[in-house]
Amino acid sequence: MATIAFVLILGGTILGMIVRDRLPEHHTTGDSKEVIRLATALVGTLTAVVLALLFAQTRTAFEQTSAYVSRLAIDMTELDDLLAEYGPEAAPLRKTLRAELGPLIDSIWREDAIDAGRPTTVSKVSSETTRYRLRELKPQNAVQASLQAHALQISLDITQIRLGLIAQPPDSSSRPFMTVVVLWLMFIFTTFSLSAKPNPTLTTVLFICILSASGAIYLVLELGLPFGGLMQVPNHLLRGALAPI
Repeated sequence: MATIAFVLILGGTILGMIVRDRLPEHHTTGDSKEVIRLATALVGTLTAVVLALLFAQTRTAFEQTSAYVSRLAIDMTELDDLLAEYGPEAAPLRKTLRAELGPLIDSIWREDAIDAGRPTTVSKVSSETTRYRLRELKPQNAVQASLQAHALQISLDITQIRLGLIAQPPDSSSRPFMTVVVLWLMFIFTTFSLSAKPNPTLTTVLFICILSASGAIYLVLELGLPFGGLMQVPNHLLRGALAPI
């Protein structure tokens, strides 16, 4: 959409330059020019406010998602440590945890899994299988009973975090708001090009401003894709959470 925004805003600017030469002089001077300037300032202020709100919203959502992923990696590591401390009886469960880590990651980072030709759904979620098998462990002493209870609580936390990550919409940015912002930017740059006769300096400045506005839209859209795009939340922390046995 950032590319589309760039093309539309650039097209509006070029259209303004073409129309200006065909307008009567009194349409772009005097009181008319003052009204155009005030209207452009009003729309520019609205655009800045809405764009700032969109950026703040998507940035907050991105940071929360990143924190959830970090928490998931910590919980996986802690669960594995508890199972190791439990004893040899939990060794098969630790192997199962590692075997299902890959499918768990693919169920969250769906685009990466699809690009790699891997399935994006799993029949049994790692934390669910772990929790079921944890209940089957038979503690031999109070220490093992305490470890089992703690491990069950962590596996429940893992399930909740995983479901929360999967339930997130693929794109948290608001498309209607972005559409309105692009239309406002088209109006602003069209009126800019109507305000003065085109020259190399004016054309260069307007082009740089269009690139900057499109770049801002691109950043908002990228932050709205925490598990896709160029700025996605990395999964290396989760992949490296469990050391080989």
